[in-house]
Amino acid sequence: MADHYYTKDPSAKHAEKSWTFSLYGHDFNFNTDSGVFSKNTVDFGSRTLLDALEEAEFPAGKIIDVGCGYGPIGLAIAYHYPKRQVDMVDVNERALDLARKNAAENQIKNVNIYSSDVYMDVVETQYAAVITNPPIRAGKKIVHSILAGAKDHLMTGGSLIAVIQKKQGAPSAQVKMEEVFGNCEVLLKRKGYFILKSVKN
Repeated sequence: MADHYYTKDPSAKHAEKSWTFSLYGHDFNFNTDSGVFSKNTVDFGSRTLLDALEEAEFPAGKIIDVGCGYGPIGLAIAYHYPKRQVDMVDVNERALDLARKNAAENQIKNVNIYSSDVYMDVVETQYAAVITNPPIRAGKKIVHSILAGAKDHLMTGGSLIAVIQKKQGAPSAQVKMEEVFGNCEVLLKRKGYFILKSVKN
């Protein structure tokens, strides 16, 4: 169990690797390791989420990437929106170390990367957007706590934007977001992945 990417300290033997991937037309250098999510490439869900974000509108202000892993979503957003502060949180210390290394290597300064189990250590309550590719394998309870808890950390008019595969719970996530926010829009569907958006009114 300790080897799952959603645990605090994965015990998987280190197998670090580096590779380059283009997001928003920019080549990022990523360092990854065993014990983190999608260590060999930027996963399709994260790429689809980033594509949908280009069309999404949200107010000025900070953005948070919840469950940031080694950082592809948060770092791409920080690069794409250089005037915004992007906070990046995860429970996995190995992933956080990699995210910090990747931020430094790609010279991305407008990020704050720290440990938090869901929102436990997140004190900001006025984010313009909460972005998440949630840890599906951690279970529905954790995923839904990320979705529901976002509301308390958003400014009025701020958005929760999440990517979930249909077969991994997108329909129930949609119901949960509708229940919490009173609205839920499907921004994009691609190869079974749903990009869901709710706005805090």
